[in-house]
Amino acid sequence: MPSARRGPEDATPDVGNTRARYRRILRFAARHIVQTWWFELVLPRFGLAKYAARGRAARLTRIAQRFHVLAVDLGGLMIKVGQYLSSRLDVLPPEITHELAGLQDEVPPVPFEAIERLAAAELGVPLERAYAWFDPEPLAAASLGQAHRARLLPIDAADMGLEEAVVKVQRPGIETIVDVDLAALRRVAGWLSRVRFVASHVDLPSLVEEFAVTSLKEIDYLQEAANAERFAESFAGDPRVAAPEVVWERTTRRVLTLADVTAIKINDRAALVAAGIDPKAVAKQFAAVMFDQLFRDGFFHADPHPGNIFITPVERVTDAASPASSPDWRLTFIDFGMMGEVPDTLRRGLQQLLLAVAARDGKRLVESIRGVGILLPSADTQELERAMAELFARFGGMGLAEVRQIDERELRSFAIEFGEVMRALPIQLPENFLLVIRSMSLTSGLCSSLDPDFNMWDAVEPYAAQLLRDERGNIAQALGKEALSIASTVMRLPQRLDALADRIEEGRLVANSPRIEQRLARLERTAGRIVSAVVFVGLFIGGILLRVDEPVWGVALMAASVIPLVHAVFGGMFRRRGPG
Repeated sequence: MPSARRGPEDATPDVGNTRARYRRILRFAARHIVQTWWFELVLPRFGLAKYAARGRAARLTRIAQRFHVLAVDLGGLMIKVGQYLSSRLDVLPPEITHELAGLQDEVPPVPFEAIERLAAAELGVPLERAYAWFDPEPLAAASLGQAHRARLLPIDAADMGLEEAVVKVQRPGIETIVDVDLAALRRVAGWLSRVRFVASHVDLPSLVEEFAVTSLKEIDYLQEAANAERFAESFAGDPRVAAPEVVWERTTRRVLTLADVTAIKINDRAALVAAGIDPKAVAKQFAAVMFDQLFRDGFFHADPHPGNIFITPVERVTDAASPASSPDWRLTFIDFGMMGEVPDTLRRGLQQLLLAVAARDGKRLVESIRGVGILLPSADTQELERAMAELFARFGGMGLAEVRQIDERELRSFAIEFGEVMRALPIQLPENFLLVIRSMSLTSGLCSSLDPDFNMWDAVEPYAAQLLRDERGNIAQALGKEALSIASTVMRLPQRLDALADRIEEGRLVANSPRIEQRLARLERTAGRIVSAVVFVGLFIGGILLRVDEPVWGVALMAASVIPLVHAVFGGMFRRRGPG
C-alpha cells in the first residue's frame, strides 16, 4: 500500500484507521470474487450450469446491495466507485448497474470546526478575516467535500464585482482516503486480471487507472477552477450559457470560492412555469448546448445532473449584437470537477456514429463503433449487426413517450437479448467515450423529465444534417485521393509480383494468422487437460485397486491424482502475464 500524503488535517476522525479500511475493502472483494468464481466457473465444469444460472440475478443483486451498504458506511472514494460502476453498462450486468444507479453521496456533513480549521490553514488566515460572513451550515455535502455560502470582504467584492459566494471545502483527510481506496482497488484489479474470463472481456487495471486519474482531478480544486474558466471561454458571448466566476484570491487546491449563481433548478418544473419559462423550450435548448460542447468545442460537462444546472432569468436582449429571439433565461452550469475532452480522432469517430444513427444504418453503426476503438479487431460482429438492425427497425426515431407505450415485456426481452450480445463481445470503452455516454444519458433523462415528448433523434438531426453537408463537400477530394492511390498501386504492381514469385521459388513465403495461432494454442491447452484427466482416472482407479493389498501405495496414488485433477478442472482458467 503506497504511503499516503499527510497534512495537519489528516489526524481528524474522518480518516479513521486506514489499514482497517484497506483490509475491509479487500475482504469484501475477496469474498465475492470467490463466490462468483465458484458459481460462474467451477459449478458449470461439473455440469451444474443451469443450477448456477437460476440464482444469478438474485446473487448479483445481493452483491450490489452489500456494496451499496459498504460504500455508504465507508464514504470517500467508495461512493464514487459505485457511481462509476453504475455507468459501466459495457462490462457489468444490469442487476448491478441498476442497484448502484441510486447510489448518492449519502454521507453526513463534516463538523464545521474541522472545515473551519482546514479552510483557515489553506487560506493562511482565519475565516473571519478571509470572508465578511461564512455560513456554518453546509449548502451541500458530498463524499469528497462540501459547500458553504459566504460573503466576500468589501475589498474583494469591489475587485470582483460580486458579493455573494459559494465556498467548496474538501473533507479533511480525503487525500489519504483516496490513496488507500486506490491502493485497494489496484490490488483487487490485479487479482481479477489473472482470471481469463475477466481478462478477455475487460482490462481492469486500465479501468482502475482511468478512474484514479478522474478522482485525483476531482479533489484538485485548482484544476476545477481552471475548468470553470475554460468552459466560460467556450461560451463567451453566447447568451444561452453562463458559468460562475472564480475568486482566485480565495482559491487553493483544497478550497474553491466561486460566485453564488444559485437560481431555479433546471428540473423544477413548477418554479419554471411560475417564472414564465417553458420547460419544453428549456429541454430543447439544454440538448443543443450539450451537443455544442460535444461536437463543436470538444470540451464538455460530464456530470450534467439537475443539481449542477440552474435556469437564471435575465432581461431580454434586443440590441444588434444579440438576436431578438434570445430567451429571457439562460443555462448556468456549476461543478466542473468532472469534465471530458474529445480528441480529434474520437470526435471524427463520434461524427461517424452520429451519421450512422441518423441513417438508421446498423452495419455502418457497428463499423463506426469499431473505428472508435470500442470493439477489438478480433470481435465477431454479425450478432451485433443483427441486433442493431432490429433496434433501428423497432425503435428508430421514437421518443421516450412513444417507447413507454410499448409493451414492457417486449422492452425487457429486447434489453436482455441486446445486453447479452454486447457483453459477449470483447469490448472496452475508452475513458473519454465513457464520459460521453454518461453526459448524453444524463442529458436525455433530464430533457425527458422536462418534456415527456422530447425526442433525442430530433435534437441530433441538425448536427447530422451539417455533417452530411460537410461529408458531401469532401466527396470530390476523397475521390481524387482514391484515384491517386489506385494509380500508385497499379504502377507498383509488376515489381511486387516479381518479388512474390521470387519468394515462392526460394520457399520463403510465410502466412501468419493470429486467429489460427490463438485456436492452436487453445487446442493445445485442451489436449493437455484431457491428458491430465486420463492420468487422474488412471491414478485414482489404480489407488483404489492397490489399497486392499498395498494400502500405503494405494493412498499415495489417490493423493497424487489430485494434481492432474486440479489441472484438468481449472487449467486455462487463469492466465500468465506476458511481457505485453
